[in-house]
Amino acid sequence: MKILFTIALLLNTAFLFAQNKAQTPEVKIPRGGNKIAGKDTVIEKDTSKENKEPQYFYVSVNADVFVNTKGGAAKRFSPSVEIGRTYGIFDIGLATGRLNSIGPGGDTSRFLEFRPTINVFSKGRFAEALCLGGGYVFKAKQGLMTEVCNSINFNISEIWAIAVTQGYYYFDGTNSNRGGQYMGFSLTYNFLKKHSVNINRKKKALVNDN
Repeated sequence: MKILFTIALLLNTAFLFAQNKAQTPEVKIPRGGNKIAGKDTVIEKDTSKENKEPQYFYVSVNADVFVNTKGGAAKRFSPSVEIGRTYGIFDIGLATGRLNSIGPGGDTSRFLEFRPTINVFSKGRFAEALCLGGGYVFKAKQGLMTEVCNSINFNISEIWAIAVTQGYYYFDGTNSNRGGQYMGFSLTYNFLKKHSVNINRKKKALVNDN
């Protein structure tokens, strides 16, 4: 009797297993296709790609003129050079130059400045940037220098860019402080190799913003 009961239980279990297998056929997943989970849930293949931004070194030549300073052109003209690296819309640069073109004296005008810049708006080849800088004027009574500036940039190509700039310098010393407003132009050269990944990313960024 026990043997018959055991055989009947095994046959019943085998029948139920075969019936479930027949109702839910195995679905083969093609290579690179979508995965099927259950009857109604479809897990799609991840086709998203990381949005990689161009990264490269650059050098900018700046020619600024103070607009609220007494004196001639030599006292108003402020040339400088900035070298830095671009990370997408963010630039980190180090600038050096003079606050005027007058020869060295007891209170010099040579400065060194750390200048981070970010693009706050871009459309095609045009962009608007904001910079917040800080530096030091060598051997000056008001040696601590800070800067707030913005610029309108035009990318002539992936390599060259020009900009119109305007901003403010603030100088602090032990016993005095002052400020000055300037306007000027800049010419930028981007160190991008032909047919490189970064120049293609730069080109794609300019085209996609049109």
